[in-house]
Amino acid sequence: MLPTASRIARPASAPFSRAIQARNMATLKEVQQRLKSVQNIEKITKSMKMIASTKVNKAQRGMETARVFGSASQSLFASAETKAADDSKTLFIAASSDGGLCGGVHSSVSKAARRAVLASPESNLVVIGDKPKAQLSRAVRKNIAISFNQVGKSIPTFEEASAIVDVIGESGLEFDNVKIVYNKFNSVISYEADTITSFSETAFKASPNFSVYEIEDDVLANLQEFSLANSLYWAMVEGHAAEVCAKRAAMENATKNAGEMISKLTMTYNRGRQAVITNELIDIITGASAL
Repeated sequence: MLPTASRIARPASAPFSRAIQARNMATLKEVQQRLKSVQNIEKITKSMKMIASTKVNKAQRGMETARVFGSASQSLFASAETKAADDSKTLFIAASSDGGLCGGVHSSVSKAARRAVLASPESNLVVIGDKPKAQLSRAVRKNIAISFNQVGKSIPTFEEASAIVDVIGESGLEFDNVKIVYNKFNSVISYEADTITSFSETAFKASPNFSVYEIEDDVLANLQEFSLANSLYWAMVEGHAAEVCAKRAAMENATKNAGEMISKLTMTYNRGRQAVITNELIDIITGASAL
């Protein structure tokens, strides 16, 4: 009687086993789809890393050239001992770009610009780039006077910096000094927010050593615009170099994370598949022993 009862009881477990198998099959399909999705993401991030790597050297060469332009203007103000008065009007320029997928590059500029503007609430702010504009609009929207976008898709040029300075001049914004907030390039893996200061025509005239330079008034106005364009060009190009290096590092980390996720998903898929095969073998053996 016991063998008969055993034969009757065993087939009853088959529907339950098939239900588990069906659930495992659905899970395996989901894991397989997820695995293909992550593999596609890995291909994209790897390609973006390669593209960013090819741009790094070019961006660094452009940065070295721009530093020469910017340091020339800074040496002029240093020699004249130009300083801002205590009650001077300051114009802040947050120099970044529209691009994403580059770590905390835009947040670095936005945080530094926000702190500077909050310390001087009456100051105006000019924003270069859609990313910092979106971040700064939440905190200092009323201070934003002008914003620019579609700038610096490749290495920024002096013509772009000059065009921005022309728009600022035509806008009628009054200022005695300009502080440009940008990302200072330290190395391929390091950058920090820094400022470059430029001065207006009036502030430069009030310099203690201004009499050393024999400059006519009409030339002085052009010199002020040129020095501001030089400084802005320096900030934009150096910020671009920091952004490209940060993008390469971000894509490298993303590719590494995707590879780790692929390994885990592959292991999960293989374990689930092995479990399905084991359940099928159990059903076959159970059915054979029931005969």
